[in-house]
Amino acid sequence: MSYLWIGLGSALGGIARYVFSSWGAAWWGQRFPLATILINVAGSFLIGFVASCGKFEGKIFLSPMTKDFLMIGVLGGFTTFSSFSLQTLYLAQRGEWMLTALNVVGSVALCLVGVWLGSWCGRFFNA
Repeated sequence: MSYLWIGLGSALGGIARYVFSSWGAAWWGQRFPLATILINVAGSFLIGFVASCGKFEGKIFLSPMTKDFLMIGVLGGFTTFSSFSLQTLYLAQRGEWMLTALNVVGSVALCLVGVWLGSWCGRFFNA
């Protein structure tokens, strides 16, 4: 049953990623992968939040199955490390070295801030 829920979550996350990526490309263009960065930051925030909501003593309790559905399934399908890697390669191949560096450093830093902030919010709302 776990495989079914994780698979369903992955499908939902993948669809959400496609929708947000398409919207971001139409809104900002495709020269710089801003939509991918925002998806990864949002996913980092949400995985930090969900990870903090698994304690029995908190207001919000998520069962292990629910956490797997959300973290492995939905957020695993939603976040886009493989897309990030490919887009970074394309930037480098085009000789866009400043944008390549901005994408790598910005993505890693913003995602770390996102997961920290999500974890903090999860502990705050779960206290």
